Amino acid sequence: MTNRKTTWITAVGATLALALGACGGDEPEEANNDGPIVVGISLPLTGDFSEPGKGVQRGYEAWAKITNDKGGLLGRQIELKILDDQSNADRVVADYEQLIGSDQVDIVVGPFSTRLVVPAARVAQEYGMLFVEPAGAAKEVFEQGFKNLFYAAPAVANDHYNHLAEYLLALPEGQKPTTVAYAAMDDPFAQGTAYGLKDKLEAAGVKTVVNEVYPPNTTDFSSIAAKIATSKADMLVGGSQYQDGVNLIVALQQLNYQPKLAAFSTAPTSPEFAAAIGNKTEGILSPTGYTQDAPYESNKEFVEKYTAQFGSPPEEDEANAYTTGQVVAAAITAAGCADQGECQQKLIDWVRTATVDTVVGPLSWDEAGRPKGAHMIQQWVGGEIKIVLPADAKESDLVYPKPAW
Repeated sequence: MTNRKTTWITAVGATLALALGACGGDEPEEANNDGPIVVGISLPLTGDFSEPGKGVQRGYEAWAKITNDKGGLLGRQIELKILDDQSNADRVVADYEQLIGSDQVDIVVGPFSTRLVVPAARVAQEYGMLFVEPAGAAKEVFEQGFKNLFYAAPAVANDHYNHLAEYLLALPEGQKPTTVAYAAMDDPFAQGTAYGLKDKLEAAGVKTVVNEVYPPNTTDFSSIAAKIATSKADMLVGGSQYQDGVNLIVALQQLNYQPKLAAFSTAPTSPEFAAAIGNKTEGILSPTGYTQDAPYESNKEFVEKYTAQFGSPPEEDEANAYTTGQVVAAAITAAGCADQGECQQKLIDWVRTATVDTVVGPLSWDEAGRPKGAHMIQQWVGGEIKIVLPADAKESDLVYPKPAW
């Protein structure tokens, strides 16, 4: 029998300083429950997505603790109930059925990975529950007709590389890359980030010379690396999570393939990334919706208190989960309730027209739940990750061409 891990986390604390809009002009109704607000979550704590899944878990835990340490929401403590979906779509459906139908949690928030967000959101919609999520950024998420889903990050996957595309296409002739190799995990988010850039570059005449898609459990990248190395593509784009990105880079290093530019969806943001590829990170790019140095008041608090709680600063996965909590907290505070039933529609209606201040900046959404923002581009420069695009947010100039790895 598979081991099903259930984690109960009771922290202590309150809503963050958020800029809240009015709730339809009505006074918020009084909460009618003095017990904890139970938040149900299914996360991939084992399986293919366990590395980022654990980061999302830490982000949710930090939100609960910081919120509770400040008094909770509506005078009630936040209590997290977390189930391990083992990176499995069937399991995630069963988890949210249990959380909402059997356990009768008050609120649900999303898992990690578009593969898990879509089936989870369907369950939440069937029950009429608000569903704010930290990791379903692929375009498929917003084509399902969900009326309850909101992605708590600055931009959807296909727009993650917009600033990089603009930069590359503005380079003088003779400097811009003319050929690109793409390798993407068979995952809507990973492919969405890579192919959003691919569409923009191809439209401008940049040639695709390799386009490989691999299963999520792939560990041997020798054949894909050989195709990329043989192509001698100017630029490499990896639609990756963590381990697959690392394995592909190591395979390419062994073949001494040296692109002028290399970009990977999420792998470069992991604390283990540098050591895993032999500390040859210089010039590697990644889109990001978050920086620890963002000037927003709630981010300063988040970084300080997260670091005290876990011993190291938060990364993007943790920040997206924390942002999800901030959006939920703002809605609960504005609606004055946090329970199943009629309250859920009040929460949904409020988020649909709101702008919420978060650790990634102000967030608002279109009718499909897409955020109306853009991602920054970060790059390993001098042994550290620095924001290099857009110009008004940069911490360092973009390094191009990249040094050898």
